[in-house]
Formats: sequence, structure tokens, C-alpha cells
Amino acid sequence: MAFDKELFDDICREFTVDGEALHTIAADFRYDLKQGLKDPDLSSLRMLKSYVGLPTGEEKGEYLALDFGGTNVRVLRIRLDGHGKFEVLKKVAKPLRVEGIYDYVGEGSTAEQMFDFIAELVDEAIDGDHTKKYLLGHTFSFPSEQTNLYDAKLIIWTKEFATAGVEGKVVNDLLKEALHRQGIDNVEPTAVINDTVAVLLAAAYKQPDTYIGSIYATGHNTCYLEPFADKAERPMILNLESGGFMKLVPNRFDVAFDEHSEKPGEQRLEKMVSGRYMGELFGMALAELLGEKGKAYGFTSIDMSNIVLDESPDKAEVQKIVAGKTGHKLDTADCELVRDLVSKIIVRSARLVTASYVGILWQLDGQIKSKQQHIAIDGSVYEKMPLAKENIMRALSELLGEDAAHVDTVLENGGSGLGAAIAAAMSQQQ
Repeated sequence: MAFDKELFDDICREFTVDGEALHTIAADFRYDLKQGLKDPDLSSLRMLKSYVGLPTGEEKGEYLALDFGGTNVRVLRIRLDGHGKFEVLKKVAKPLRVEGIYDYVGEGSTAEQMFDFIAELVDEAIDGDHTKKYLLGHTFSFPSEQTNLYDAKLIIWTKEFATAGVEGKVVNDLLKEALHRQGIDNVEPTAVINDTVAVLLAAAYKQPDTYIGSIYATGHNTCYLEPFADKAERPMILNLESGGFMKLVPNRFDVAFDEHSEKPGEQRLEKMVSGRYMGELFGMALAELLGEKGKAYGFTSIDMSNIVLDESPDKAEVQKIVAGKTGHKLDTADCELVRDLVSKIIVRSARLVTASYVGILWQLDGQIKSKQQHIAIDGSVYEKMPLAKENIMRALSELLGEDAAHVDTVLENGGSGLGAAIAAAMSQQQ
């Protein structure tokens, strides 16, 4: 079949963010930041305080890091040697659920069971040594209410977790009680941070002048160091929960997808840019082109990546992926168009994410002009998706002009563990 070219062009226009729109989004993001600093209720950004600033680079010693962001939990024993140098001395990782054997996250599981299991992992990480003192930092990637670096109270479970007795509780208290039950009183939990904050801490430990940390993967979020220049408050990393940024104009596919999503009217930016949703948006657009509007094919971001990577003359890989998901065999010309459409969706994603970074850079009051700055990014979309990285750099140039020469992006993919260890070290500086 041959696609309707007029419809194809119309769909591509829907996924195009031109220069003017890009500037508007960056300015709107900065405006939401300014409003959020006055009062979080005035902004679509959450502006959550992390109660931690940036590391000095002088942090040294042996620390424990608990990385709890999903069903796979990791405990690491890390030695910080200062100035960006560190060594992972021990790493223990186990799932919280093994089909048919145990399940600490499903219906019927309890907080005591879950945290006793985590305490056992901690014991393994310290080789059963119950005398040497350890401070433990905890990357906890669930919605939490935090009043200081230690106290993070779980608001609500996400990611299909249903463990009873954790919501509304301070997670470090639950961990401390479990450690005590097992006689591990030499390990003291001292810090809880979000995974995005962990990325920034890990990157800033290795590279000064890093003020923005971001996750650009299945989901999307960004944090930054707010200097509070005109206030008495000390500089602190703010977790924006930027996937919830709402001042964007969704296209018809975004609107239709949002209506049928788990949480309609929420997480607008995330639904337009993250790996979890891009494949769905592409599938919706392709369904229109195939005359099957409303049909879901289940494309993933990996499919999109493989489509873009197919540079062969006959586009055999594109044809194979599309036929496998839709049952339609496309000719080479339509396969070319499919590749173009996928590229448009990826490029839009990169441009929207970059607009949010630039909104933060503008908020940091023109420090760009005077020194080099790094944006630390962790995640599969940034690391592996073709076109993402180069279009971030292109959009930075578009928005910052000559100042873009002072800004670059760096991959930080070990942040959850290292960042937690650094937070534990920094808890002594509070």
C-alpha cells in the first residue's frame, strides 16, 4: 500500500516543534520554576526539597548504598576516595519477588517482610560484620514527603507495589527497625534521596560545575541546584518531578493517549518524551496511516531505535518490524516514511527535554556566560536512542546561541548507588 502523503505530512507537522515553539516552552518552564519557588501550588513543577546540596569532592570513606527503585533491590559497599574517585567493594542484588518462591511486593506482603529481606542484603554487603560502623544512603524512587535528609515518608506506592504498612511511614525508620531485628546496629541509615538527585550527586562528585541532573529513560524527571541567591536559605537540590510539567500544547495523539492512560491529565511532559510512551504514540500515528485508527500495536522504544538504525536501501528491518506488529507488509517507499515518522517523534522528545533544561539554565541567572556547565543525564533514551543526543545539542545551540559552547551533557549511569553513598557521606556535613 502507499500512504496518503497529505495525511503523512499532517502527522509529521503534529510532531514538529519549531524554533519559536521551542523558545516558548523553555520560557514557560522557567516561569513555572520562578512561580514554584514562590509557592509550589502556583506551578506544575513539584519543587521537592532534597535537603542536600552538591558534594565538595572531598567526601571520603566507606559507605553503604541502598538502591530501591523497583522490584530489583541493590546494596553496594562503596569506598569514596575523593575527587571523583571511588570503588565498589561489594554489590548484592536480589529481586523482591520471585514467581512461586516469595513475593514481598504483592497483595498480602508486609513492611516487616520487605525490610527484613533488605536487611539481609545489607548483612551480605558488609560480609556479616556487626562491629564496623557504616552510614547508609538510600535512593528511594517512590513518591515521598521529605522534611530533612533522613525523613522520607512514602506517600503512595507506584509501580504495582502493594506491600502493606509502608505508606505513610518513614522508610528509614522501617529499615532501621529491620536492621535492629537482625542485630545489625552498626549500620545507620542517614540519608534518603530520589534517583534523579542521585544522578546529580554522582556526576557532580566527578565533575564540578554540574548543576542539573536528569533521568531520560522509561520515565523522565530533572533536578537542579537552586542557589537561593537572594535568600538566606543555603543552596539545595530541588527535585522538580518535571515529567508533570503541563505548559505544553499536546497534539491529537498526545490527547488521545492521555485520555486512555492510567492517570489522565497528569505527567504531560513525560507522556510526550519518555521511552515508555514514544512507541505508543508512534503506533497511534501509524494506525492512522494504515487506515486502522484506534488500533494498538504495542511498539516499543526499542522498535523505534531499530527502525531508525536501518539505513539499508531496501529497509528490510523496518519492513520486518512493522509486519511483525501490524500484519501489514510495506513497500520500500512507505518504510522510508515510517523511518521519517519515527525520527520526528524522537527529535520532538529531545527538543522538549532540552527546552526544560534551558529553562533551568536561564533560571540559574546567566552563569552560563562565565563558565562551563554540565548537564548529567542517566537513562536508556539518552544513552541508546539514535538521534536523541545530537538533537539535544542542536536544541541547546538553537536556544542559547553562542552560550551553548559553555554547556554540554554527560552520561551518568551509575548514579543510584554512588549518589546514595555520597549522600550518606554528606549527611555528616549537615
